[in-house]
Amino acid sequence: MSKKLLTEYFALCDGGVCPDYLTESEKKRMAEGKAFYMTGKIQEADVQNGNGRIYPKAILEREMKTYQNLIEGRRALGELDHPETSVVELKNCSHLITEVWWEGNNVMGKLESLNTPAGKTLRALAESGIGIGISSRGMGSVEENSDGVLMVQEDFDLLCFDMVSTPS
Repeated sequence: MSKKLLTEYFALCDGGVCPDYLTESEKKRMAEGKAFYMTGKIQEADVQNGNGRIYPKAILEREMKTYQNLIEGRRALGELDHPETSVVELKNCSHLITEVWWEGNNVMGKLESLNTPAGKTLRALAESGIGIGISSRGMGSVEENSDGVLMVQEDFDLLCFDMVSTPS
């Protein structure tokens, strides 16, 4: 098995924000135009996705624990659109993931747009009502099971979550 780039797409909450997931401070910062947050489901375990892959929950739990270190270090950056590389390019970053948590088999997340060219584009698109989704980017291999479903394997490494317009 050889590792390859794996990407997945999920639509965020309507308008990009689920207000119930924002703190009062974050709501205030948004109302004052000082920050822009987006929230919603960012990944799902044990369900076949649009790319025909299943991410076992145990693998995603492991990767989200590791990813938490990036969040705590304010290094959980993502790009606008999916590049075809395993490198998160700082010059293309649009957002910072600030929090992740589990709701059943769903990984939920909160991100803050950055004051970068890509971050300003992300914010403008969301504020204009453009449907924006979030997509994981990682390296790993898949194996087809007896039902023809592609199962993500133990060698999967989550890299980041990118903002995208259409499913990958």
